[in-house]
Amino acid sequence: MTSASTDPALEEWRTYDEFAAGIDTYRLPNVSLDGQSIRIVLDDGSAIELAFAADSVTWSADGTIATPSGTQDPYDAVHVRQGVFFVNLPLASRDRTALTLVFSTTTHRALAVLSTIASEAVEGVPQVGQVFWAGTLDGGEARGDTPAASRDLIGKRNVYRYSPNHLYEHVYLSSERYCWQCIEGVQRGHGDTDLSTVWKFDEGLYLFCFREFRIAVASVWLHDLGYPLRTTGIFLGLNGAGEAEHSRAGGHIYPLGSVSYPDAQPV
Repeated sequence: MTSASTDPALEEWRTYDEFAAGIDTYRLPNVSLDGQSIRIVLDDGSAIELAFAADSVTWSADGTIATPSGTQDPYDAVHVRQGVFFVNLPLASRDRTALTLVFSTTTHRALAVLSTIASEAVEGVPQVGQVFWAGTLDGGEARGDTPAASRDLIGKRNVYRYSPNHLYEHVYLSSERYCWQCIEGVQRGHGDTDLSTVWKFDEGLYLFCFREFRIAVASVWLHDLGYPLRTTGIFLGLNGAGEAEHSRAGGHIYPLGSVSYPDAQPV
């Protein structure tokens, strides 16, 4: 009998484009924001203005994400919950970068994540980095808690079904790391512990992002742990040819349970 350590399937680490193929099968449907315009002010004072067409968005930003007026990029949008939208810009105007926005037309709260692939790999550092901001959506007074880093997922263990051929388990270890394994799919038998970030956006609604060490890939997910138990996400990474690639993702969440630490707590 072949041991796990010598099984060729476990020795072959899959590239990003191999495991991402079809990972959007169970994603919630896209919606069009054609004709809508929004302005989001981030917590560092920067502002992002977006005017949506059917398949593209004309946008600009000042401050940290400085982008000139008239910039055009593709976008995809998902209506994840009443009044809450997950919008991703897989930027064509800027190399190896994605801008992901979450906003609520009800609470007027917003989140922004900028994911960027570094030009060179550095040992021990994920090649795809991410920056996070809370923000507010113009058009009404913001209410409810400001989106912020959260420890709510620590100790939870969930299974995620993205397609008939994608089944993954996540264990949320701390405020900085999570552990994953592939139960079904081309990565079956593979797993790792990677850097992660969790922010609470609203009741039962969590932004979850990871940055892998072993391959150049990062993701942005919005987990709805309320009644729907759905997740909507995107990936940005380098494919097997070494080129930047954007992928959509999404599926169903199946909670397996959770643990509570009695005294000392994870970071």
